[in-house]
Amino acid sequence: MQCVLTPDTEGYDQIDSITTGASVLVEGLVASSQGGKQKVELKVSKISVIGESDPTSFPIQKKRASREFLRSVAHLRPRTNTFGAVARVRNALAYATHKFFQDNGFVWVASPIITASDCEGAGEQFYVTTLISNSAEGGSLVKDIPSTKDGRVDWSQDFFCKPAFLTVSGQLNGETYATALSDIYTFGPTFRAENSNTSRHLAEFWMIEPELAFADLNDDMACASSYLQYVVGALFCLVLNSVKYILENCKEDMDFFNTWIEKGIIDRLNDVVEKNFVHLSYSDAIELLVGSKKKFEFPVKWGLDLQSEHERYITEVAFGGRPVIIRDYPKEIKAFYMRQNDDGKTVAAMDLLVPRVGELIGGSQREERLDYLEARLDEQNLNKDSYWWYLDLRRYGSVPHAGFGLGFERLVQFATGMDNIRDTIPFPRVPGSAEF
Repeated sequence: MQCVLTPDTEGYDQIDSITTGASVLVEGLVASSQGGKQKVELKVSKISVIGESDPTSFPIQKKRASREFLRSVAHLRPRTNTFGAVARVRNALAYATHKFFQDNGFVWVASPIITASDCEGAGEQFYVTTLISNSAEGGSLVKDIPSTKDGRVDWSQDFFCKPAFLTVSGQLNGETYATALSDIYTFGPTFRAENSNTSRHLAEFWMIEPELAFADLNDDMACASSYLQYVVGALFCLVLNSVKYILENCKEDMDFFNTWIEKGIIDRLNDVVEKNFVHLSYSDAIELLVGSKKKFEFPVKWGLDLQSEHERYITEVAFGGRPVIIRDYPKEIKAFYMRQNDDGKTVAAMDLLVPRVGELIGGSQREERLDYLEARLDEQNLNKDSYWWYLDLRRYGSVPHAGFGLGFERLVQFATGMDNIRDTIPFPRVPGSAEF
């Protein structure tokens, strides 16, 4: 807002205190702008300084600052145009997420943050333990950890009497409520202790995880496609009946991203809303990549997981920016809970790929057959006793069901064009950094 003062304005004598970072209270009349890019301006009748800011030490000056620098002052970066816009779009996407699921009969379930289960079976979890000391004497924080005769940790001395972790996913808990309430979704923080310093990974992030009872992989893919088209369309008010709020709050922000962050982002997002999604089997995707003759950094071979460069080639180059769903992955590269297909080699899993990001959504039909699920746990050397309650869902009234997971920060990254995922969350948690 352009504010016009004159020497007769009340409080004009404080003008030297109005420096970058200061907060002010301004009163006046809104009038048509006499020049500049703004349509209106404020003709000030009174101004007062609420909080001064030392211009010699305020970190964010009136010039362009790098994103790396702004991460070092994450407590102040929301005051910049870019991060204010990111915060508003993030808020709008969260609003649209709840509205989509609520309008379609889903029940929101709060999944636990502390868990004793490893949903993905990868072991990249943060321990939650009371086996530490609060000693202020400057010694080691770790106590003499109690152990059993064979040298293992005696977890009976810990708070939960067993190993406990910050959750990597709310899916397993979500399945328990889907078998009772039919369609549910979780939306909460998740954690991965993956020592990765890339622009695509965070140690703390938010996940959206719907679970559909009496559903197969085709239902799962349809839900994922509808969800993505809804929330992206909501940013431009293409879902006319429900998103007046979002249009009013995000149109200028999306124009800002289109001008300053990624030119053409609005056209790219409109492609998601307007174009049909491509469906492709994993085997066909491998054949497409091998036939492209493109030299990739990571090898392309049936049985290996697709990397980001492969995913982006498929959606950006092979299919010209259209979203792509790849299904039926080899069971060896997927989690234990995914339903085995009749071929004995693949599982009913799917990944939804989008331009610039690659995989945005990953989902599957869950294995509802007790004997198959127990066999997969044995194959992956996972302790069935730790999953006793999960197996109970197959013992008592099992039903076909499916679901997917979407990393919320990747969705924000996709919608804003931000290059680094650390700039899509208010306070990023990455290896070596938990400052704020």
